Amino acid sequence: MHQASDGIHLDSSLGYALKEASSALRSAMEEALRPLGMTITHYSCLELLAQGPGMSGSELARGAFVTRQSMHVLLQTLERDGAVERPPEDAVGKALPVRLTARGRASLAAATVAVRDVERRMLDGLGDAEQQRVLDALHRMTRSLRADAPRGA
Repeated sequence: MHQASDGIHLDSSLGYALKEASSALRSAMEEALRPLGMTITHYSCLELLAQGPGMSGSELARGAFVTRQSMHVLLQTLERDGAVERPPEDAVGKALPVRLTARGRASLAAATVAVRDVERRMLDGLGDAEQQRVLDALHRMTRSLRADAPRGA
């Protein structure tokens, strides 16, 4: 797209459009999850555990795009509420694996219905081929930015 010498034209900036779509998606997901007593991070954690049982808190934090400290607090809450379980202790120096409980799987099932509805609304009007092209383009953009990132960042 084109860029003016005095700044970026927001109406033609892919980065701005992506941020705007991300913000709209986040708002819609928050609204859909709120009646279930969940946040997006809460839902993300349950979904990550369903797809990767035994993940550590650090792995979950990376997957949910939050700090380890934030994930630690969330895991304590989820454990207290009976949605996840961790062994009381593991081998010295090993991260404690986290697993969903039956209660966690039930919460995830309800949240998945709400999140799928949001995604259906977001993709309304896009055919399968167009959805695949957008997904492919987003993956390429992410890889490009990560490849260009300074090492250690």
